[in-house]
Amino acid sequence: MQNITTVNPANGAPIHEYEQTSDGGIEAAIQNANAASSEWRSTDFPSRAALLKRTAVLLKEKKKDLAARMTEEMGKPFGQGMSEAEKCAWACEYAAEHGAGFLQPEPVDTEFTRSYVSFQPLGAILAIMPWNFPFWQLFRFGASALMAGNTIVLKHAPGTLGCGIDIEKLFKDAGFPAGVMQTVIVDNDRAPDLIRHPLIRAVTLTGSTGAGRAVAAAAGTELKKCVLELGGSDPYLILDDADINHAASACVTSRLINSGQSCIAAKRFIAMESVHDDFVDAVIAEMEARSVGDPLEEATDIGPLAREDLRDNLHRQVTESIKDGAICRTGGTLPKSPGFYYPPTVLTGVEPGMSAFDEELFGPVAAVVRARDEEHAIDLANRTVYGLGAGVFTRDAARGEAIARDRLLAGSVAVNDFVKSDPRLPFGGILDSGYGRELGKQGIREFINVKTIVVK
Repeated sequence: MQNITTVNPANGAPIHEYEQTSDGGIEAAIQNANAASSEWRSTDFPSRAALLKRTAVLLKEKKKDLAARMTEEMGKPFGQGMSEAEKCAWACEYAAEHGAGFLQPEPVDTEFTRSYVSFQPLGAILAIMPWNFPFWQLFRFGASALMAGNTIVLKHAPGTLGCGIDIEKLFKDAGFPAGVMQTVIVDNDRAPDLIRHPLIRAVTLTGSTGAGRAVAAAAGTELKKCVLELGGSDPYLILDDADINHAASACVTSRLINSGQSCIAAKRFIAMESVHDDFVDAVIAEMEARSVGDPLEEATDIGPLAREDLRDNLHRQVTESIKDGAICRTGGTLPKSPGFYYPPTVLTGVEPGMSAFDEELFGPVAAVVRARDEEHAIDLANRTVYGLGAGVFTRDAARGEAIARDRLLAGSVAVNDFVKSDPRLPFGGILDSGYGRELGKQGIREFINVKTIVVK
């Protein structure tokens, strides 16, 4: 097995070389997770909650160190890294406060003396996590999964292995029992072997749609539950009565979070004819006002992309779209400086069939689409294989809510704001964006045996 080397995307320099976990080490980790699950599932809710609250405290105390790790390994702007650590703490606090209530037995009135639905943990869950939000993605599912009594084996992305090690240490330092949360260092080719292990009871993946298909296929052959949070090409509708400046600011903010590397970022801006030109001007101004630079600098809005191949693919999508008729209004040129940077880019004249419309753009590129009217805008929004998030901007909140609720194919829709994951609300997608939910009551019940009990 080859060692895995992490690389600093701001300068392309190697950071650290990691030896992969041996087959014996993987077996020991899974055995430990399975053994720990017997004790952990019998631990009462208050004790589980106390450990999660302690983890939240550590996340806040160590947020600068954790942010520095994120910045070093995947180029996240430092301030956003600190916010990510704080959000992980929020997820722990929310699961600790509400998890027991979400998992209380539910009585059902039948002819039996007693009948109720009980919620029991499944056991050891394999978490295959990505590089773009290297702490949040684990805590987004993990806080609820642990509160429910499951244990976790984490296989982190090859580029953010230091983050994976830090996550295991956080739980250890918080006082979780040995084996409840462990990290293994393996490349992506060995993930199917982890999925197939008989003591792994379920799988969760956040990643690309292609990775989701592979994980779902492997889990399906073993009849294992899986939750998939995959890609997105989120449409944001700018209706004819929208507040243009507010819409442009919110859309660009969403588009540029994590330097544009977010599944649930605004990606296709669909503006109705009467407001299209004003919206484009406002978006260009917003994009050009955001600073690109050293992700460790506080003033930096946009850091490098996480890998060179990701930048190359983004540039391919831009150049192919321009060749097919899109117009580049700003950006679109590869910088000659070191690191994997890409400039904030605005494409107009984007239409179905172009890469910028049909594919997910993972980087600081906004694709603006012109719509004739409201019906055309909705049709364009839904003309995608994805279904993660969406947005609607209009001064008529009732109009926006009706479109959000009844017309858009997505797991989350925001009216006059951009979509954000929130511990209080279920999060996930449909279609090629995956299935299953994280967060909220629905999320904590994903990795659960819903057991019916009747007593005569």
